Amino acid sequence: MIQQILAIIIILFFLSRLFWQKKRQELGKAEFTFWLIFWLCGFGAIIFIKKIDLLLVDLGFSARGIDVLFYMAVIVLFYFVLRVRIRLERIEKNITVLTRQNAKK
Repeated sequence: MIQQILAIIIILFFLSRLFWQKKRQELGKAEFTFWLIFWLCGFGAIIFIKKIDLLLVDLGFSARGIDVLFYMAVIVLFYFVLRVRIRLERIEKNITVLTRQNAKK
C-alpha cells in the first residue's frame, strides 16, 4: 500500500510538471497528449493493480499484475528506442544529402 501511495505521489508530481510545461508552451499539443495519456495509464495501472492481478489469474497467467505491467513497459521502451534510432538514421541521411548538395555548389 505504501508503494502505491508513493507511486501515485510521483505520478502526480510528473503530471503537475507536465501541465506546467504546457502552460509555459514548452510542449506541443501532440507531445502533451502523449505524456498525459502515458501518465494517466500508469496512474490507472497502480490504482487497479489488484483487479489486474485477478484478470491475469482468470486468463491463466501465473505472473502478478505488476510483473506483466513491467514487461509491457520494457517492451514499450524498446519500441520507443527503435523509433528514435530510425528517426535519427533518417536525420543523418538527410544531413548527408544536404552536405553533398552544398559541396556541389
